[in-house]
Amino acid sequence: MLTFNRLNTVIGWLVFATTLITYVLTVERTASFWDCGEFIAASFKLQVPHPPGAPFFLLLGRIFSMLSLGDLTKVAYWINMASVLASAFTILFLFWTITMLAQKLIDRSASEYTTADSMLVIGAGAVGALVYTFSDTFWFSAVEAEVYGMSSFFTAIVVWAAFKWERIEDDAAANRWLIFMAYLTGLSIGVHLLNLVVVPVLALIYYNKKYPVPTFRGGVMALSIGLVVLGCVNAAIPGIPALAFVVERLFVNTFGLPFNSGVIFFVLALVVAIGYGIVWSIRQQRVGLNTSLLALAFLLIGYTSYLQVLVRANFNPPLNENDPSDVLNFRAYQNREQYGSRSVLYGPVFTARPIDQKRGAPIWKREAGKYVIFDYQPEYIYAPGDEMLFPRLYSSQQNHPELYRQMLGLAEGQKPTMGDNLKFLFTYQLSHMWWRYLMWNFAGRESDEDDAGYLLPWSSDQLAPDLLKANKAHDNFYMLPFVLGLLGSIYQYRRRRQDWLIVSLLFLITGIGLQIFLNSPPSEPRERDYIYVGSFYFFAIWLGLGVAAIAEGLRTVLRSARLRNELALGACLLVPIMMCVKSWDNHNRDHRFHSVDFAKNMLNSCAPNAILFTEADNDTFPLWYVQEVENFRRDVRVCNLSLLGTEWYIQQMKRKVYESDAVPMSLEFDQFNKGKNDIIPFYEIPGVKNGIDLKQYVNLVKTNNPAIQLPLTSGDMTNVLPSSILYLPIDKKAVDRARFVSAELKPLLKDTLQWTLGKKDLYKPDLIMLDVIATNNWQRPIYFSSTLTTAHYLGLKNYMQLEGYTYRLMPVAVPGATDGYVNAKIMYENMMHKTSWRELDNPDVYYDQTYKGPPIVSARLAFFRLTDQLLREGQTAKAREVLDFSLKVMPDRSLPYDQISSNYVRFLFALNEPGKALAIADTMVTRADQNLTYTKSGQGRFSSPNADLYILQTIVDACKEASQAVAAAKYEAIFQKHLAAFG
Repeated sequence: MLTFNRLNTVIGWLVFATTLITYVLTVERTASFWDCGEFIAASFKLQVPHPPGAPFFLLLGRIFSMLSLGDLTKVAYWINMASVLASAFTILFLFWTITMLAQKLIDRSASEYTTADSMLVIGAGAVGALVYTFSDTFWFSAVEAEVYGMSSFFTAIVVWAAFKWERIEDDAAANRWLIFMAYLTGLSIGVHLLNLVVVPVLALIYYNKKYPVPTFRGGVMALSIGLVVLGCVNAAIPGIPALAFVVERLFVNTFGLPFNSGVIFFVLALVVAIGYGIVWSIRQQRVGLNTSLLALAFLLIGYTSYLQVLVRANFNPPLNENDPSDVLNFRAYQNREQYGSRSVLYGPVFTARPIDQKRGAPIWKREAGKYVIFDYQPEYIYAPGDEMLFPRLYSSQQNHPELYRQMLGLAEGQKPTMGDNLKFLFTYQLSHMWWRYLMWNFAGRESDEDDAGYLLPWSSDQLAPDLLKANKAHDNFYMLPFVLGLLGSIYQYRRRRQDWLIVSLLFLITGIGLQIFLNSPPSEPRERDYIYVGSFYFFAIWLGLGVAAIAEGLRTVLRSARLRNELALGACLLVPIMMCVKSWDNHNRDHRFHSVDFAKNMLNSCAPNAILFTEADNDTFPLWYVQEVENFRRDVRVCNLSLLGTEWYIQQMKRKVYESDAVPMSLEFDQFNKGKNDIIPFYEIPGVKNGIDLKQYVNLVKTNNPAIQLPLTSGDMTNVLPSSILYLPIDKKAVDRARFVSAELKPLLKDTLQWTLGKKDLYKPDLIMLDVIATNNWQRPIYFSSTLTTAHYLGLKNYMQLEGYTYRLMPVAVPGATDGYVNAKIMYENMMHKTSWRELDNPDVYYDQTYKGPPIVSARLAFFRLTDQLLREGQTAKAREVLDFSLKVMPDRSLPYDQISSNYVRFLFALNEPGKALAIADTMVTRADQNLTYTKSGQGRFSSPNADLYILQTIVDACKEASQAVAAAKYEAIFQKHLAAFG
């Protein structure tokens, strides 16, 4: 018979194997959406991703990429496998952590365990670990090349090591474990900073061991010291480069030494100081000091993975975000300056407007062999009453003020009170942005729609729409995992209160604590459940201990310890089995490729040597992936507008990369450096009210001409936009040489391109785009992604030609084509012969809202525009071919019809296919009716009522145009029924 320790090891590895097989079978075969494409591209060539970077993750990803053996299409798969392996090890250490805590509940030596005892402890570990394996958030992160799977591994192994250290009696051996934990913490910084939040609780574990009779005061002191240590480590991450820069300035500016001499001295001095301290502590027999200094040394050794960032940035690779090649930029990279900051303890509310500003921290640059100040960070001053303690209602960006007012019932201009502030904290930040995610994982998820709620045991599907019932993410766990976790928490509290306090603090700090620190705005570009995966991890510990709680509860019913433990374990094992069965279909990413196909389709919508403006993560990172890893269409220069407001990115656009020439622009570094021309306010000057030459305007900006400048309250001068109308003289010879204007459009070619930009401020990305347009002079094709927001087209839509997923800037405007002119010939070739649609027609492949959103909408919209243009031109055969192809590659059975699809009904009637038109119409009207009825019932909301009303109206109008009186009357009645409630 196996001893408990051997059994604990064997079952742990069996749970690991189960998890590994699960994740290997469901891992994505290529680059997923969001940050994955960027991380894979950066890993493959050891480039520099967005701040603060993940160098250790990239180094491991590079090693795993070598397993592709030269097959570039397999690189993403193998880097995804790094997350798979790290996640499986996370489950292994979770299992061993639960069994350690469960052993404390039995309170006997392992050598004295009966079979029933071993079964209970091992069973608790297995149930908790397997439930977490199949939990929604962790499974999602485990099968893609994101940092959260590996970050969870470091959290798991550090917490396991802390509890392991607690059991070691020999001080020398125990101290080695402390140093090991410090090293792991240092390594974890090179993956993600989330791991650091467990540091304060580790201090409490240390206190509990060193003081067998802990007191409340002692616990608070230990926790406080832990918070101080966390603060020091967190401050040291950007603080070490900042301190190095202070020494660097001294050596360069005062001593006249070359650049980087101060940094080298600082590093050497730091190493010598720590080394001397270690040697001195040994000689003086200061064990505590020696252990602390060794821990610090090993933490810094782990942190040295960031040397990879400095080394690679100095090679200036194609992906080199923030260009952290010197101490100045590295400090900004580590400090995440690109993203700004959020007030946590005290700051303005969203209604506040600055009444003044003062100079903040200086901004430095290298010039003439020295570091010089060229500007200062602005520090805004607000009126009394516009700031408050603990501000939750702080964001004035985008539509956030409107959302705040909607959520809190505030009138326009009404200032929020502290009551409003706390209401938002509890109803949105803690409820919607944390509790909802916790319940997704342990109670059940309503759907994969944005802002979907969670399910309760009594949640009814009686009025639920068919699409909601069929939604693969519609999984009700009947709160069984959640209840099991509650029972485990209560049981641990009663039996081992000190351990319960430690787990509770870990659970709260990685959940509520993180939410308070991150201070979520009222909307996010995606669901943020992955941020709180640590909180779910610690809840899974309680969930495992719930097995022991149930076994204890059966004590009054069953006298046989073995029988009640078997019964409790058998019943509880059904929970992870249920979760696995229910969740498999919406976590299986095998055969899902459209993130990459979407990127290739967009690039193939561009002519050779094009410049393509994109905006967000999902229309940029997949493009970076296919260019950097699969070497696809590297002649196209992707210009991300979110980054085009940064000086380092603009500078990178001005150099040749692969087959793509430098982006043409005339502005020099001093005109777009940090703090320069970030916002150019609109101020109409009567002399150019009717329009200003774009080339002349850009030249005025370049020369800092006083003709377009006004003074600020600080006394500094700022450039202004003096007119809402711009014009650009057209070089017809250059247009003729480029040969991209078709013969039928040449009669529309004029001497000047004139358009209305609007009476609004000009932001730096807009200025750079205008500079590119003016400087390019039609030599290279300029494209705008069809996924951009309206403002980023700069009012030029009527001068654009739709050629697929992208709009091409043209020197001609087609009358009436306010949303761009469709070049049917080019677009037909691009959409029908240069696109990929792998597995989109497979109903067994899971596509969530990330796919059903912009990628599928863009595709269907492109087919819609092309079909419409072909019908207008009388090319009915091609129109039918295009429409049939669209319905074939994106069928309803795998990708349900959306708003765009409702327009297909009109096309099918026009193509004399009333049967197919009415079939689609009936399907969509039925669904819209179900969705709106469900929303009115108050049970929930599955889709946007406005979208469903649009579908109904579009189909009604199509039926009326086609003289389908019976169908029109039927659908009209449904439309009017809901219009009264939602109109």
